[in-house]
Amino acid sequence: MPSLSYLVARLLQIIPTFLLVMIFIFLLVRLLPGDPAIAMAEAKATDAQLEQIRHNLGLDEPLPVQFLVFVKNTLAGDLGRSIMLKAPVTEVILSRLPTTIFLALYAVVLAVFLAGPLAFLAAARVNSPVDVAIRSVFQVGLSMPVFYIGLLLLTVLAAQLRWFPVGGYGKTFFANLYHLILPALSVALYTSAIILRNLRASLIEVLDADYVQFARAKGLSPRIIMTRHVLRNALVSTVTLLGLSIGNLMSGTLVTETVFAIPGVGRLMLEAIFARDYPLIQGLTLTFAVLVSVVFLLTDVVQSWLDPRLRQS
Repeated sequence: MPSLSYLVARLLQIIPTFLLVMIFIFLLVRLLPGDPAIAMAEAKATDAQLEQIRHNLGLDEPLPVQFLVFVKNTLAGDLGRSIMLKAPVTEVILSRLPTTIFLALYAVVLAVFLAGPLAFLAAARVNSPVDVAIRSVFQVGLSMPVFYIGLLLLTVLAAQLRWFPVGGYGKTFFANLYHLILPALSVALYTSAIILRNLRASLIEVLDADYVQFARAKGLSPRIIMTRHVLRNALVSTVTLLGLSIGNLMSGTLVTETVFAIPGVGRLMLEAIFARDYPLIQGLTLTFAVLVSVVFLLTDVVQSWLDPRLRQS
């Protein structure tokens, strides 16, 4: 397992990344068209009332002062109040976040179970009809955008055959599995195509390596060769790709949750953008940044376990 110093070093690398994200969020939100005071005020608000709202929000202070207040409040867990929902941003995000995390993990599990066995089968029979068929089928999934795959599944399996619900979210674990099967599958089909191509190529390369040939010459069983020599080395690049895919899933749930009417943070982000809800946009962007950083940290940990040489980098 990775040493404590390795984990601390990776955690410290997140701090400057998070600081840069906060700077970009602070500046970009203030470059968006519109005025938060107007969005919060009533239709017949006077200029004096608008100025009072700007003062309450701290928008009449210089930008450096606003940024310091923003950093201080963020570190204290205070992300402000949502203009659209009239509630603390932290509470709003925490109420929607489990849905998005569940959807992302569900999609990743489906993608791994789809791509893993088929990648081994394709690598074991390189350029055979089976290999060509597997790559051709998954190439279709890779060539179509996620939202289009989702619309196809929604139209055929939900609207026409009525096998699955057209959207929404359940109240129990198994109800969630049932309600989110189509959105998770639409994301998994695209992600699994990427994983399969990478894992297949890695397996073919490792199977032809000298140390694998030497292990075969020693008379080791195929199971030991596969688990100790082939699988562990082939998974290094695939884990990296899977980590990047999970990061993209977390930030790309906006479209999937909108298509399937899922009450997650992705759909909430779209609603916040249309409503010019600046505090909520800032809070959601920071949330995505934290989630992606955590995913990349876990990816580094798994990689260092698979290949101890990476702990020296």
